[in-house]
Amino acid sequence: MEHSLMEIWETMGFLARLVAVTLVGMGVISLGISLERFWVLKSSESISGLFAQKSKPLVDDGEVDRLLDLARGKEFSKSPLARLTTFGLDTFKRYDDTEQALEFTRRDLERRLEVLGAQARRGMGFLASVGSTAPFIGLFGTVIGIITAFQGIAASGGGGLDAVSAGIAEALIVTAVGLVVAIVSVLIFNYLSGRFDKLDMNMNHAAGELVDFLEARGDKA
Repeated sequence: MEHSLMEIWETMGFLARLVAVTLVGMGVISLGISLERFWVLKSSESISGLFAQKSKPLVDDGEVDRLLDLARGKEFSKSPLARLTTFGLDTFKRYDDTEQALEFTRRDLERRLEVLGAQARRGMGFLASVGSTAPFIGLFGTVIGIITAFQGIAASGGGGLDAVSAGIAEALIVTAVGLVVAIVSVLIFNYLSGRFDKLDMNMNHAAGELVDFLEARGDKA
């Protein structure tokens, strides 16, 4: 006896439907988070690259005020590099008359890097949770499907294929959905994690260059 997806859905009990809907919902949310993070990464890299190009002549000339004005511009409001530059320069100018200005700036940049990193990874925890829990949720659906199969055997009074086919199909489909959702989520999580690690490395490098620039400017002064 053949079973279409619609027929299997109609034979599912409440718990089995709840498991299936939960897995599909987790998959849809994971896809939405993934697309949004992909867009954030691409946008951040593009805007930060443009900011780096425009700020390089100012850095070479030691133009702190002009560099700060550039970083505060609306054009680079979504650039993590511009925001980091703004934080660093604001802190340096606030303590410019003290001997610990560079140390205060370095500490503030370290804290800001942690905040920017957490903001960039927003939603990654959900992807990791989906990747680790979806197989077990699918396994729960498998158990429900097997129970349904045994109930079919008990109701028919025998062990024919017709009595268990609906329950087995239900169990296998829910398991397959759980595995697909988990595999896709883990792959995307690993890829995005690598991209974010690269972003963190670039941001740390930029923070170090900013401190070196301020230190060199102080030595010249």
